[in-house]
Amino acid sequence: MSILLQLAANGNASGGGSYSMIIAMVAVFAIMYFMMIRPQKKRQKEEQEMRNSLEIGDEIITIGGIVGRVVTIREEDIVIETGADRTKMKIVRGAVNTNKTKMDQRKKEVEAARQAAKEKKAGKKTGKKEEPKVLSDDEK
Repeated sequence: MSILLQLAANGNASGGGSYSMIIAMVAVFAIMYFMMIRPQKKRQKEEQEMRNSLEIGDEIITIGGIVGRVVTIREEDIVIETGADRTKMKIVRGAVNTNKTKMDQRKKEVEAARQAAKEKKAGKKTGKKEEPKVLSDDEK
């Protein structure tokens, strides 16, 4: 803060230089906000929504790399089942890193949308147009 006061004092002596310095500092802060702080908050919000939307039967991966299926959901923790012997573990909800079930569903939806777009694009390239159906006198 003392640097700002010194710059302001120097700016007054040179005339109006302090305003440009303050504007530059505000611009740097704005750039930092939009490049670093805002995306991080968005990521945190998405992670929290993912943890709140966990359902019984979802396959998850914890921060430690443990893969399991959700068996019980409580306020602050969940119980997962891992391995062939179905070992149950109680973990904190915040330790969930990825919901594989939702991620796989999202991948399938994206792939289906891409495939539909490819088919639509291929239809345009070939120039195929659906001709309108002409109704006969009996169908009218």
